[in-house]
Amino acid sequence: MRIVVALGGNALLQRGQALNADNQRDNVRQAVKALAAVHAEHELVIAHGNGPQVGLLALMDAAYEQGSAFPLDVLGAESVGMIGYMIEQELGNVVPKDDHIVTLLTQIVVDQNDPAFQHPTKPIGPVYTAAEAEALAADKGWSLAADGDKVRRVVPSPRPQRIIEIDTIRLLVEKGVIVICAGGGGIPVSFDEQGHLHGVEAVIDKDLASGLLSRQLDADAFVMLTDVPEVCVDFGTPEQRAIRRAHPDALAAMDFAAGSMGPKVQGACEFVKATGKMAAIGRLNDLSDILAGNAGTCVSLDVDGIEYA
Repeated sequence: MRIVVALGGNALLQRGQALNADNQRDNVRQAVKALAAVHAEHELVIAHGNGPQVGLLALMDAAYEQGSAFPLDVLGAESVGMIGYMIEQELGNVVPKDDHIVTLLTQIVVDQNDPAFQHPTKPIGPVYTAAEAEALAADKGWSLAADGDKVRRVVPSPRPQRIIEIDTIRLLVEKGVIVICAGGGGIPVSFDEQGHLHGVEAVIDKDLASGLLSRQLDADAFVMLTDVPEVCVDFGTPEQRAIRRAHPDALAAMDFAAGSMGPKVQGACEFVKATGKMAAIGRLNDLSDILAGNAGTCVSLDVDGIEYA
């Protein structure tokens, strides 16, 4: 089977951990154990998030006062190189030495008229207290939004339209290469009136980008890994219930948070409806069980409505 796995931020950084290289490498070292087990039996394509990392780079960039700040597309490319390097190296340490792994910077076209540019929702960077956020908003003109009991910067997250490097990715996968691509949702780009590509100040949601990647690669399964075991309704309340299996129409009719579970559910439903294949959402350590149908939330046309755990 050809499987696209989208790693959530927890694969690189646990909530509340310091944004440093040692923590990220330790988490990647744990993540690749689950990925290697999948690679042993299937074709594997890996995507990943970059919210904390690109936000940190933006903070570091803002501290340099002798020039204008680098745009988010450039910072996104920097973060993808860093994260891809760590995944590539640590995965290479646990798979057979003759296996090939490559990180591919991936440009993804967005529409510059996308309404998302007027309504930033994508959280990036570290968490702040309310007082810290208020000061940053005044000083830097950032948009900020609640993230649990803290606050994070939010930026535009336009829908991905087309993957520029999709033919290259497909060639590599067909040759048996483990491809790390569409990192951070891909580097957002657009065409000008002369047909030239240029970067766009945004961060694409990795789950929607990974769903597009899965469809264009004709993947047999699309798995999004996060830090919760299943999709839940009434999350964080006494009425919370975990969803084990769901039809995409039934799941799409439910309401989930735009900055967290919402894009995962949307990406899963779009993939299943377009391909008839299986999508799933669950926890990194449960990856093998998710693929076996014994863990996580499975989205499939074979299900009637919603089945709770």
